[in-house]
Amino acid sequence: MYFDELDLNDNVLDALYDMRFDTCTPVQEKCIPEILKGNDVMGVAQTGTGKTAAYLLPVLSKLDDGGYPSDAINCVIMSPTRELAQQIDQAMQGFGYYLQGVSSVAVYGGNDGYDQELKSLRMGADVVIATPGRLISHISLGNVDLSKVSFFILDEADRMLDMGFSEDIKTIAAKLPKTCQTIMFSATMPEKIEELAKTLLKNPVEIKLAVSKPAEKIQQKAYVCYETQKMDIIKDIFKAGDLQRVIIFCGSKMKVKQVAGSLQRKHINCGEMHSDLDQAERDNMMFKFKSGQIDVLVATDIVARGIDIDDIALVINYDVPHDTEDYVHRIGRTARADRDGVAITFVSEEDIFYFQQIEKFLEKEVEKVALPEGCGEGPAYTKQNKPRKAGNNSAKSRRRKDREQTAHKRKPANKTANRPEKAQRRTEDNNPQENSKQGNNQQDNNQQGNNQPRNKDNKKQQGNARQQGKNAPRTKDGQQQGNSQQQNNGGKPENENKQNRNNRRKGNNRPASDQTENKSRNRQAQTDNKPGSQDNNGKRRNVRPGSNGRGRGVSQKKTSEKSTTRKVTPIVNPQKKENVVKKFIKRIFGFKK
Repeated sequence: MYFDELDLNDNVLDALYDMRFDTCTPVQEKCIPEILKGNDVMGVAQTGTGKTAAYLLPVLSKLDDGGYPSDAINCVIMSPTRELAQQIDQAMQGFGYYLQGVSSVAVYGGNDGYDQELKSLRMGADVVIATPGRLISHISLGNVDLSKVSFFILDEADRMLDMGFSEDIKTIAAKLPKTCQTIMFSATMPEKIEELAKTLLKNPVEIKLAVSKPAEKIQQKAYVCYETQKMDIIKDIFKAGDLQRVIIFCGSKMKVKQVAGSLQRKHINCGEMHSDLDQAERDNMMFKFKSGQIDVLVATDIVARGIDIDDIALVINYDVPHDTEDYVHRIGRTARADRDGVAITFVSEEDIFYFQQIEKFLEKEVEKVALPEGCGEGPAYTKQNKPRKAGNNSAKSRRRKDREQTAHKRKPANKTANRPEKAQRRTEDNNPQENSKQGNNQQDNNQQGNNQPRNKDNKKQQGNARQQGKNAPRTKDGQQQGNSQQQNNGGKPENENKQNRNNRRKGNNRPASDQTENKSRNRQAQTDNKPGSQDNNGKRRNVRPGSNGRGRGVSQKKTSEKSTTRKVTPIVNPQKKENVVKKFIKRIFGFKK
């Protein structure tokens, strides 16, 4: 059918004639008459079929015919992305070139035209093309009056719901009058779109054309490969074919940056497109790609919806989309306007299940291409179940996974070889002789600790001794000496008691043999308990104090301190005969000993 056969305004037909648009697409042929009649329309068609013109042409024709307020907003068009809003605005300027008194404004975030948006909204632009978030902000500030809107259009409605704009759309729809004509276009028809259509549309006319099926002119291929083989496959593809007009879709903006960096290191003229770029950088990147300054564009799904570039020859899915709808939209960027195109998908081992779901949805098997020489063998393409979601699916874990997939760094297998201290401690645990020696040292410390209660009993007996008599001499250890005097006075002469007291003053209350044995034991215990002492082989041990029996711990140290309140004094060497000259000098000058 030709456009002049439809009941469109003459000014609109003149613009179509100048743009060399003569025949209608199937979706335009069925939607334009219903919109001109004033019916609500639910249109479902594949991407690249001319849905934008299907709703713009009849709305502009009716606005140009008149009968609508000139100082109010008459049409609101909702777009999921800024790029699609810009594209609709450009189409609006082309179709309305000969229209007098029909104005439009594009409202989206990230630009510097806020004052122009505010002025156009308050003066009442006829057509407002907006993203949901930006329009909600203007509504909350009281800049928009939607009480006289006659047309409410949702373009790419399924994408808007996927992006979480369902509540925003309902909020905007609640501000509209009940007589407003609602038009909804979508590339797919999931259940959530049907539920939204029931709430917004009134007795809609459903127009479905090849629901969610990609164009037949697209040649679909797939490489079953590992993650590390994907860059080698891209290099091989670019060697064989032409680099002009290639889009590489990635699942995340982190992956976009990594792939774009790898291609730039291979001296490939490419750019990147993701949500981290501001609006000016996005516009500049799209301008460079459309004008041919950039051959390859690496992008996320923000480019997959509604971007109309006619001469894209190749689309590469670096990651398999988990949604069949996203796959249809991605490969729909090619084979537009009666042209041919190629869509290549890299299927990793983790994405085999999702690609099998895409094949099931397409009702055909996609051609599997053999890997190029030098890449090795890929995983087996077998039927798989849906992979379970990992417990930790945070952004941090996803970034770590992306780094591991691209860095290809192998961790050292023998960790103990890099840590000599731990390896040395493990060898000490396997030496039974050292452990037995340490166990004996702990027993000696425990025996010293068992003598503590006797000291308490001695204190009680000391009080009784003081009451009986004050003849006991007092020294630094007067309590223990008084107790020992009371015990040793029984049945012994006084000379022996005096000798014992003199010995106790010098610390010689035990025989010499007992004293030497006690000293040797104490010295041996101290040297064994010190960290870094020597073992049987003569090597120094690296023993950390308090390390579970591998040295004197904190608990053993405390008990030893309590038990050693009375320190053993060293043996004093016997006095030598003093020199006669020194003795004479001391007598003369009165030096005392």
